[in-house]
Amino acid sequence: MRRSTLVLAAIFTSMAATSPALAAQTTAVTSVSVIKPVTLAKLQDMDFGTLAFAGFTGTRTIALSRLGVVTCAADIVCSGTGKQARFNVSGSKQVTVLVTYSGGTLSNGTDSIPFTPDGQATMTLTNNGSPGTNFDVGGSLSITSALVGGIYTGTMAITANYQ
Repeated sequence: MRRSTLVLAAIFTSMAATSPALAAQTTAVTSVSVIKPVTLAKLQDMDFGTLAFAGFTGTRTIALSRLGVVTCAADIVCSGTGKQARFNVSGSKQVTVLVTYSGGTLSNGTDSIPFTPDGQATMTLTNNGSPGTNFDVGGSLSITSALVGGIYTGTMAITANYQ
């Protein structure tokens, strides 16, 4: 019996020695924010209409506003209906999206017209996913009197990323 009492005393002593007498514990909140990927879709192509000109020198600017209004120089006649480009961006609500535009040229295969896009640089999304947020893009053309007649086309690249 004395031996079993000694064994029990040894077990309790070893248990007491492994329990920290001054342990402390706390917790930390762990979180993650998950956002939907940005999506971008073209809704409408851009069209400056028809330009007619003769007899000027230098360079003239033709502007197409984000509302689709064409503004011509005094010695250029603009006709037809202008159409601004329209896009839709979607993603996570209340997240700011940065939008970049690449300009370039419109070409008829031989001649080219410099093109500069005009669109908003940032927007805060007002909803999650669909229906997204529509935005319009205008731009300007630099016209010289040396241009030959024809249809000039080109592309504009739009990139949308979260800020």
